[in-house]
Amino acid sequence: MAAYGRPSLRDLFDDAPTPHIAHPPKTHHMDFYLATDGSFRESGGGLGAVIETRDGERVARLSRPNESPDNNVAEYRALHLGLDILAARSPENARVGVLLDHDQLAANVNASVLDSCESGVETPHTISVPRSTGLHWRGIRTRLRGFASVRAARIASDRNPAHPLANAPGQYAHVNDEPDRCVLPEVPSSETQIPPPSRSNRGASD
Repeated sequence: MAAYGRPSLRDLFDDAPTPHIAHPPKTHHMDFYLATDGSFRESGGGLGAVIETRDGERVARLSRPNESPDNNVAEYRALHLGLDILAARSPENARVGVLLDHDQLAANVNASVLDSCESGVETPHTISVPRSTGLHWRGIRTRLRGFASVRAARIASDRNPAHPLANAPGQYAHVNDEPDRCVLPEVPSSETQIPPPSRSNRGASD
């Protein structure tokens, strides 16, 4: 389970806005949560990713050095990496909540999801991707289409658990040696209809 006193990715997702797309009314319908971040430095940046189930069970953590031309490209590369790992460790019908501290990327992800929906919903948001991202945006869109549902939420960088992994890949290199895990989330007990306290203990004569 998630560490005591530290919010799980699901909790962070619940409290964050999802640009251009409605926030899910029941977040337990999301099976996995993915937080990613990319950093840029002239001396070398990094990519970070954290994946958890809705129960707070950790699936993966990644902290890898990366030389990107700028911070925007680093953010796209980090998301592409995280989605690749999640796709390899989750069922095809998984519902995914993505947490990003990059406004434009979060908006692009949600706009792309809306554009690919069969409902015919059109989003007024114009997808604008830095040219230097190369094929990473195409890879991201391919991965997004492979899940049953995806929504991206915008969080502050100081609340993003992938932020330190991206900013200090040398310090966090040990997380890459964690054993591979493929954890399926438990069926939430809240799916069961439970009568309110005012009715649950009443006798027939009440």
